[in-house]
Amino acid sequence: MISQYATFGLGPAMRAGGVLSKGAYRIHRDFLDFIVDGRPLLSRLADLDAVSPLAADLGPTIFTAHVRGLLLETEAPLPAGRRVIYGCPECEGLECGVVTAVIERDGPDVVWRDFAWQTDDTPDLYPDVGPYRFRGGQYRAELERLLAREAPAGRRVLLVGQRVAFLAKLAAALRTIGIGAEVTRDAAAAHADELRGYGAVAFGRSVGPEERAAVRDAFAAAGSDAVFVAESAPIVPLLVARIEQALDRSPQDQRRLAGLRAEGAQVLLDVVSPCRVRLLAHRLGRLGRPRTHALFDEQLEPGTHRIPLDARAVRGDAFVVARTSSTVLVTPVTPVAR
Repeated sequence: MISQYATFGLGPAMRAGGVLSKGAYRIHRDFLDFIVDGRPLLSRLADLDAVSPLAADLGPTIFTAHVRGLLLETEAPLPAGRRVIYGCPECEGLECGVVTAVIERDGPDVVWRDFAWQTDDTPDLYPDVGPYRFRGGQYRAELERLLAREAPAGRRVLLVGQRVAFLAKLAAALRTIGIGAEVTRDAAAAHADELRGYGAVAFGRSVGPEERAAVRDAFAAAGSDAVFVAESAPIVPLLVARIEQALDRSPQDQRRLAGLRAEGAQVLLDVVSPCRVRLLAHRLGRLGRPRTHALFDEQLEPGTHRIPLDARAVRGDAFVVARTSSTVLVTPVTPVAR
């Protein structure tokens, strides 16, 4: 057994998303990499497209379970005491290939050894990676810090639904504007301390009424004041705007916009203080593709303003988003009664 100590740490890492050929989508993933002797462990595994189990878009219960597994508080999920160190960014399935290692205690220390590539229960060992011996105190302190993490001023949202491409896109878009986002399907089972860290909750369309009610009950039991975002068309920038509005806890008298309504052929906008206002319309096209139309972008004085709507921009199930430098409001377009 190796006697020389290595340092253990965690550092932010990213698997960049993007649009591939023929419309395929490469999911963006933010995660924590393992830093061994000051160097990311993933960089020692050649050009591997993988993420650690400590990904930012995992739900709180799953994330915590991974941390406790690395702390050796739970049984190893694979034979011979093997645990997953990196997995497929798209599905995390074993059949896509994972990097595993045996993680074990050796007195007060923790040892990672026998790194391998696996697509089934048979490991294919890496000849030049590890083993690593970590001082137990440092190792546990780094991981336990994650269990006590707190959201910055409630700027976190929980996306409840299956981990599909749409929710991954939404989470990535939120993170680009400084809003923490995690995706889960087991929010009702999360610990109360974890639930209180979220300022908003949004449901995917696959979540049924009973599951939604269970999630609401769990948040209520935790004493959370999270806002539940109303369901709307599955359009990423529209849902980002809804979540921004839900997370705005500033006093009403300090907001630049007091109200937004879209009725028939006009938008009614209540402006509190002089500001530049941008209006956008979002809707789904005939083939289910998102459509965004710029409606207005001008400086406005306080008062109620009536702004004409382009009928072509708000056909069908449409929404209008009003933005200033500090306020975001969203409203559905109410059709004219005939």
